[in-house]
Amino acid sequence: MKHRERFIRTFSLLGRFLGQFQAGTRNNDPLLEPLNHKHFEEFSTLISEEQIHNPWFTPANVTRAFSGLSRMLEADILEQWLGRYDLREREQEQQKEIGLVMAGNIPLVGFHDILCVLASGHRLVARTSGKDERLPVKVAEVLADLDSELASRVRFTREPVRGIDALIATGSNNTARYFEYYFRSIPHIIRKNRNGVAVLTGEESDRELEALGMDIFTYFGMGCRNVTKLYIPDGYDLKVLLGVLDRFDALFQHHKYMNNVEYYRTIFLMNRLPFLDNGILLLKEETATASPIGVVFYERYSEIGWVRDQLAARKEEIQCCVSVHAGLQGTILPGSTQDPMPWDYADGVDTLRFLTE
Repeated sequence: MKHRERFIRTFSLLGRFLGQFQAGTRNNDPLLEPLNHKHFEEFSTLISEEQIHNPWFTPANVTRAFSGLSRMLEADILEQWLGRYDLREREQEQQKEIGLVMAGNIPLVGFHDILCVLASGHRLVARTSGKDERLPVKVAEVLADLDSELASRVRFTREPVRGIDALIATGSNNTARYFEYYFRSIPHIIRKNRNGVAVLTGEESDRELEALGMDIFTYFGMGCRNVTKLYIPDGYDLKVLLGVLDRFDALFQHHKYMNNVEYYRTIFLMNRLPFLDNGILLLKEETATASPIGVVFYERYSEIGWVRDQLAARKEEIQCCVSVHAGLQGTILPGSTQDPMPWDYADGVDTLRFLTE
């Protein structure tokens, strides 16, 4: 079986296994039965208990991550993605050791990099984040039952990665400077802080604004694709947006999230800084792109050309842009930030091209 065909078969089955947990019921597909027999109950327990280890990894967020990966791993999506590359089986002596320093801001955030390394035919040594140590390992165990050779090229560690041929690392702007220096002598992709932004027209429907709420609140706003900054037209009444976002009031039940909201509310009040507040989100006028958890910044505009200039000037800070504005190119629709396809590379850097070349 050709490398690509084998890869697609393996990972599409893995995606179908992960996709079951959004509904919470086992799929009766005979192809999944061996995996379900061995792993379904264990994964169900993992989903319910992961928040003990990391309170941000609620059952809803873990199953949301599984569901997103399931869509990414559909066979036709993988075929469309991998068809752009000349992928070949590599002999063992041709395989390079690729180091991966994984983030832990949202569940399985480093999975796409694992996917790329295995698709390229190389070996992976992945340093897991202390915030997300269990999920990648458990998914790799399922992978091992699907294709032992693929899984054998993955090794997890909590130690610093050494003796590698190339590096992929994700971290803060501060840690990125360390990575740039320490791994300067080998090929590398080093990612810094990025966030999502949204450009409103003032004509969005309630449904579109609610979808924007998903872009803001999914994973408590901690992902690099979450919207943390709004550009709104002059005269736009933000109370309209906040009224729609009231529908996400289930956030009141998460104490760590609400602690953040209360903390920044207190800071703004003590410093007499103007802001808007619907109880679960604070809106503050601010030029910065990245906002704290529980806060979204906004700026007003009168001309869309000014917004284009701002987006261009801040392109190194922006992961994606949400808008229905006809005058903007390269934007995505509200509600789609957390459903990237495999070709939606972080920071716009083609990871698989880097690995194959």
